[in-house]
Amino acid sequence: MLYPEIVIAGCGNFLFADDGFGPAVVEELRQLDLPDNVKAVDAGLGAPHFIFTLLDPAVTRKLIVVDTVDFGGEPGEIRSIPPEDLPPGCYRDAHSWDLTEPLLRLKDAMEIIVIGCQPRRVSAPELEIGLSDEVSAAIPRAVKEILAHIGVDYGTTLENLRKEEHQREAGGKTCGRGWCGEEG
Repeated sequence: MLYPEIVIAGCGNFLFADDGFGPAVVEELRQLDLPDNVKAVDAGLGAPHFIFTLLDPAVTRKLIVVDTVDFGGEPGEIRSIPPEDLPPGCYRDAHSWDLTEPLLRLKDAMEIIVIGCQPRRVSAPELEIGLSDEVSAAIPRAVKEILAHIGVDYGTTLENLRKEEHQREAGGKTCGRGWCGEEG
């Protein structure tokens, strides 16, 4: 079986500034212990043309696409959008291919949700590595929303996990499950 019941596809290219949002979210998800029926995939730019065609609707019941979507919001704003509600022309990849059509072909075979983040800047065709501050700050919110869509609750947000990691790097010692002081 190539893909399980739930597939999370992070679309985009980190070489084009905020276009790297989808893969960055997938990288965060891979640090979590996801259920066996869930697979998070860095789909890059090939999702509509390769990954989406490999989905087996008899097995995969839910597809969550994570990507930048120009819906006219504030940079870093997150929206959960069914594919049929995507405004015309709002969802294109860095090469100006319309990505709505492949999703609409699949929507009757499985549940599809697009977790879209309003980009500040997509630099294509110029290379620019790194997300804007607004889009980077949206990653924990996107992870939390994805976990809600797949029915997983870790009881804490990724923001708190990052704070714990920062404290650990600063030389903290463990206090139960968290980090709370100097190494001793």
